[in-house]
Amino acid sequence: MGPVPEDWGRAAVVVAHPDDVEYGMASAVARFTRKGKEVCYVLATRGEAGIDGMAPGQAGPVREEEQRRSAAVVGVRHVEYLGFPDGLVEYGIGLRRAVAASLRRLRPEVVFGLNFQLTWGEGGGANHSDHRAVGLALLDACRDAANRWVFPEAGQPWKVRAAYIAGGEEAATHYVDVGETIEAGIASLAEHRAYIEGLGTGFDPGELLRQSAAYGGMAAGCELAVLFHQFAL
Repeated sequence: MGPVPEDWGRAAVVVAHPDDVEYGMASAVARFTRKGKEVCYVLATRGEAGIDGMAPGQAGPVREEEQRRSAAVVGVRHVEYLGFPDGLVEYGIGLRRAVAASLRRLRPEVVFGLNFQLTWGEGGGANHSDHRAVGLALLDACRDAANRWVFPEAGQPWKVRAAYIAGGEEAATHYVDVGETIEAGIASLAEHRAYIEGLGTGFDPGELLRQSAAYGGMAAGCELAVLFHQFAL
């Protein structure tokens, strides 16, 4: 396992919901932006169905604003939403087209995403259907974006160099040392106040992220790390 290469200037993080980036990846994003790299967030939904005690019409704007504040904590200025319905994202041509269009417009050299397998983590819990749809669509959209004959209405072709997926079932191939940026990652997750309160579990963002990063660090050979599997494109 080696470090994620940092010989690029712009990246896009493509996920399903507000707060998806913050469960680990935001600490890596903080490292990248501190090194002067530009990172953009692309979210398939606004997370409007994610708070049980708050109606979607109210939750959507709240979660969108929480995500923008969260992104700013780790140096991300561009956050865009693709407008798919939270909890009902379906893998298909429409999703691939929307993600490919974002990649062609943003022109990232590398992309980052989340586990799109059926299960999540060592316990084998079922992964969210939106995560599965968006993660797989991201990989396919990277290929689509490079092919001028696929979705020609979605902009000029753009070739992404590599995709890095966090939290997947595949063995990690790369890591990001987040020893100096874990606190920024924790602060970024803490910005999702309404969502965290809505969970009703009272979990500690700091404890959760430090424990996860310590586990990654043991595998990577450093104190704290976020692990990724690289998909060559």
